Amino acid sequence: MTTNGVPRILKFLRTLNGGMTQEQLAQRLSVSTSLIAKFETARQIPLPDTAVQIDEVFGSGTLVQETADNARRAVPPDWFQPWPEYEAEAEMLRAYQSTYVPGLLQTEAYARAVLAVGMLPPEVAEQRLAHRLARQVTVFDRRTPPVTSFIVDEAALRRGDPVVMKEQLLHLVEMSRRDRLLLHVVPLYAGLYAGQSGNFILGTLPDGATVAYAENPLDGRT
Repeated sequence: MTTNGVPRILKFLRTLNGGMTQEQLAQRLSVSTSLIAKFETARQIPLPDTAVQIDEVFGSGTLVQETADNARRAVPPDWFQPWPEYEAEAEMLRAYQSTYVPGLLQTEAYARAVLAVGMLPPEVAEQRLAHRLARQVTVFDRRTPPVTSFIVDEAALRRGDPVVMKEQLLHLVEMSRRDRLLLHVVPLYAGLYAGQSGNFILGTLPDGATVAYAENPLDGRT
């Protein structure tokens, strides 16, 4: 698995160009300094448009664009790689989660806690965290976001560190106020119901085709 080379490249370019600070680069890109810090600590991967701007600032051709693209492709395990491309193209996403808050709705702290459960090496966990956060931007920050519908079991909302879960639940409330986003919670008193055997997400593509991603405790399949 190729590692995320964006932090090393970005720090090198800033040093090479007269010691530009994170604050100065953020001003040139019209973004927050915290976003630049996330790029340089592998917590987030620049989106294509941002990567183009960075290359333009430093006159680095397509270096950052190619490095960011490679990082996005390399971070997910092989069995997950087909799905993000469909997800980014889908006009409608419908998801069911019984065990965790859906990845597209996770806060950074909650996502980090979920990835820690998998006992991944720290570097791999941080790369997957960056990829997950980048997927959220790709889906929700489009000019016209897809219609999204999430069904979550109440048990998933009651499990986790109280401080992390408080932030996560407030984030869910905020997200639920968005246009084109529906969030449904299956209460515990509903008892057994169809779907509990596994988590899945359906993507409706522009041509009307439907693609599914289903996961189990070990891996997933598109």
